[in-house]
Amino acid sequence: MKVAEPVLILKLLVLLTLANGTPVLLKKLLGSCCAWPLDGGVRFFDAQPLLGSSKTLRGLLGALLATTLGGVALGLGWEPGLLVGSTSMLGDLFSSFIKRRLKKPPSSRATGLDQLPESLFPVLACQSSLDLTVFEAALVVGVFFFSEVVLSPLFYRLGIRDQPY
Repeated sequence: MKVAEPVLILKLLVLLTLANGTPVLLKKLLGSCCAWPLDGGVRFFDAQPLLGSSKTLRGLLGALLATTLGGVALGLGWEPGLLVGSTSMLGDLFSSFIKRRLKKPPSSRATGLDQLPESLFPVLACQSSLDLTVFEAALVVGVFFFSEVVLSPLFYRLGIRDQPY
């Protein structure tokens, strides 16, 4: 059995943080500037927004750029960085789609649904190429989930997040 790679786990956590933190920071820095909704205001068959106004092109492109550059800076390469960023954003969009179907407003809390797809999708996508064991993959998802739940109230108090979760 392979021994867990703490440095690789840390690098993946950094990339996940970049993917999910960049849109939040861009919103704080730019406000409503360039905050074009990805769904263009389209409503789904249930008359709810497809994704909601908080999912923007600015956030998506920012996350992809940050993780691609982050992958290079961390010595993983641009491809794993882009893969983590794109699949994390896919997970985030999936969560938003499901939350709209549940009639939850944009940026509302849904513990588990808010953290798991945006960490699980990228880990599964790069598990083979980064030679992650099942334990390492579960550890990355678990640490990301725990840190999101624990650190979110701190980021709210610091004025980084708009919601305390």
